[in-house]
Amino acid sequence: MAAASSIGTTIEYYDFFIYGTASALVFPAFFFPGADPAIGTIASFATFAVAFFARPVGAILFGHFGDRVGRKRTLVWTLLIMGFATVGIGFMPGYDVGVFGFFEGGIGIWAPIILVAMRFLQGFAVGGEWAGATLLTAEYAPEGKRGKMAMYPQLGPAFAFFLASGTFFIASITIGATSSAFLTYGWRIPFIASMLLIAVGMWVRLAVEETPVFKDQQKQQQAQAAATTGHHKLPFVEVIRVQWKEIVIAAGAMATLFSLFYMGTAFLTSYGTGHLGFSRTMILGMGMIASVVFGLATAAAAILSDRIGRRKIILAAVATAVPWTLILFPLLDTGSPIAFLIAVTGTLVLYGVAYGPTGALLPEMFRARFRYTGAGLSYNLAGILGGAIPPLLAAQIVSTHASIWVGVMLAALSAISVACASAISETKDRDIEAGLVPED
Repeated sequence: MAAASSIGTTIEYYDFFIYGTASALVFPAFFFPGADPAIGTIASFATFAVAFFARPVGAILFGHFGDRVGRKRTLVWTLLIMGFATVGIGFMPGYDVGVFGFFEGGIGIWAPIILVAMRFLQGFAVGGEWAGATLLTAEYAPEGKRGKMAMYPQLGPAFAFFLASGTFFIASITIGATSSAFLTYGWRIPFIASMLLIAVGMWVRLAVEETPVFKDQQKQQQAQAAATTGHHKLPFVEVIRVQWKEIVIAAGAMATLFSLFYMGTAFLTSYGTGHLGFSRTMILGMGMIASVVFGLATAAAAILSDRIGRRKIILAAVATAVPWTLILFPLLDTGSPIAFLIAVTGTLVLYGVAYGPTGALLPEMFRARFRYTGAGLSYNLAGILGGAIPPLLAAQIVSTHASIWVGVMLAALSAISVACASAISETKDRDIEAGLVPED
């Protein structure tokens, strides 16, 4: 079960993150070649943001099927869709560049249009992935160990960022980070290589049994439907009616997690190469180091949350993010490679500390009959607020204003998360097998 949830989120986020890395390193020139470099970067991150707006759509649709037909079958479909979109990007021609001997001269405006479509599919699939993966572990976990068990899907981003940075790193040092070969076909290798990960993920997921909590809940729903002439309530409608406050509070609390992660990965990759003048190879190598440290922080926080609670750890992390984000860009602008490594690692460690307990917190916050939908919707709404908007705004800010204003924006978002996290009730002792949460 741990392997099924962890490998699934690793694959999903690997696919998601190689796009973010390529958005910073390659896509501005490959899909927007006529634009000013700053405008090309903004346009590239705009396509990156598209997926975050697709994620709540995926959360609603896949949440419906996850709450109705099962966690396992839904997760198989999210993996297939994500794989199709990612491999498809790897075979795409550019604006004025062909691919493997085809489409010489590129396909013009159709290149960014198709890229946006593939990016939408990526976000659509990820929108249904995270909640299902965490539910697999949380609903199987023994009493008092949900934080530890839910740690495994939470390690997916660390594994994925290491793999994404590693594959680009290998392509960079073997082909040449600035060579025409890398810009033409070298960047495609991480996308096409995801086929191997998808095959492994499908094999693992097809071998997983449905969770006992879902099986019990399905029996209750069938009995209730028989007693009420077969009428079924839509999970999305029901969760909005019954637990809309939890959705809003959770989304606000989690927003800073997304801003820390995507700023610490995709945007700082762009900032390091474009504004600080660091080489692609150095930036990717530092990303691999940072991924190991924040993976350890994620695991430690998840395990500790079983002892002291989810809320305390998450609140401490988002509160620390307020001063950290204010000093982040002055630290980066020293131009020191060591300072850059500290900045990236510190940002991702804060993310990992808050993210570790989240895998148990969100399933515990929602009732079993719409748990997939509720957890997925709140998580992916946070993605829009913290993952889509900050990198896009940051790219515009650094092109026209002092970089400190990016930190001010992130600090303000962190303050919102502090307020929302303060309003969350502790959940570690809740009985999610009963299918209910207590009225707080």
